[in-house]
Amino acid sequence: MTHPTPPAVHLRAAVASRGGRPVLRGVDLTVAAGEVVALLGANGSGKSTTVKAVTGAVALEHGDLELFGTPFAKFRAWHRIGYVPQRTTAASGVPATVREVVSTGRLPQHRLLPFRRRDREAVDRALTAVGMLDRASDGVADLSGGQQQRVLIARALVGSPDLLIMDEPMAGVDAASQQVLADTLRSEVARGAAVLLVLHELGPLEPLIDRTVVLRDGCVAHDGPPVPNTGLHALPGHDHVHPHADHTTPRLLA
Repeated sequence: MTHPTPPAVHLRAAVASRGGRPVLRGVDLTVAAGEVVALLGANGSGKSTTVKAVTGAVALEHGDLELFGTPFAKFRAWHRIGYVPQRTTAASGVPATVREVVSTGRLPQHRLLPFRRRDREAVDRALTAVGMLDRASDGVADLSGGQQQRVLIARALVGSPDLLIMDEPMAGVDAASQQVLADTLRSEVARGAAVLLVLHELGPLEPLIDRTVVLRDGCVAHDGPPVPNTGLHALPGHDHVHPHADHTTPRLLA
């Protein structure tokens, strides 16, 4: 008798606060293997807090979280998760080459052990996937915003994660980088990875989305197939202001 594969993410009745302010008020979220789920909602609705709760950067006050069927408190397989943070620079003020930044995505595999040939090959594959192999030796600070976003995506891909989490990956990037992202996600889904996206609007990724979860005031207002023309612009309370992400370090990158 075969047992069903547990979902990559199973968040139940999640309650969380940021800076003493309640943000999540009982959020349920499930992402199955091979499924692409988009989180949508107006500013302050709880989208980024939800993904930060999944990565361990925001603690739940109430509720339960399981990753790949394992309770969060017992979960240690962080190499199974790739994370692309919200609109930050890949350089972060530290001089580094494209290859060096992407290589840090292999650290959850073996921490401080010396990199082996298979690690270098994995970095090359990830850079090739996002069209940045020819810039591997360049300084990240010299890249455009869209190219830096590609580097962050390659860093998330380099461990061949079973769950890929991206927080507004389309924000502020050019059309070419958006197409690279769409092609990359298509390949990841084809190999069975689950994908959780925080999106400003569905845009060119719409054909890849299996479900949309719309948050409003920290609660789930919609969970189901994508609704046509549903995006941040179409939701109540959107003010077109997109604050820069905070610098909280997710558990999986710590």
